[in-house]
Amino acid sequence: MDVALVALAVLLVLVVLALWYSLRWVRMRRGGGVSVALRWSPDKARAGWHLGIGRYVGDDFAWYRVWSLRVRPDRVFARDSMEIADRRDPSGSEAYAVPAGSTVLRCESDTQEAIEIAMGPGALTGFLSWLESAPPGRRLRRAS
Repeated sequence: MDVALVALAVLLVLVVLALWYSLRWVRMRRGGGVSVALRWSPDKARAGWHLGIGRYVGDDFAWYRVWSLRVRPDRVFARDSMEIADRRDPSGSEAYAVPAGSTVLRCESDTQEAIEIAMGPGALTGFLSWLESAPPGRRLRRAS
């Protein structure tokens, strides 16, 4: 009897986690999220790609890891400190770790470590537009 009760409790926890994850995923996608792969510390040999959803929240780009139960973003990048340092196509096995048809952007910031962001053509257009836009009277470095 005790084994069945423990098994039922474990099953219930797994169902709740699956439901939580599903609702989180749907909410992020409906809220204007785009599929983005992110790699921090790209100069390190063992730096890998992490799939996620990116959302534009005012002057910030919030990135949520796909395989996470967190409600808050894993990384947040401020538009006014980001600058695109390089643009390239994925190379070698990298093409399998990023969204299909992706372009890889190396972004550098005065306040954070360098990162690489990989995104498809539609997401790239939106990202570049967001990065280059600014309220009147505020100057930003060009992204492209």
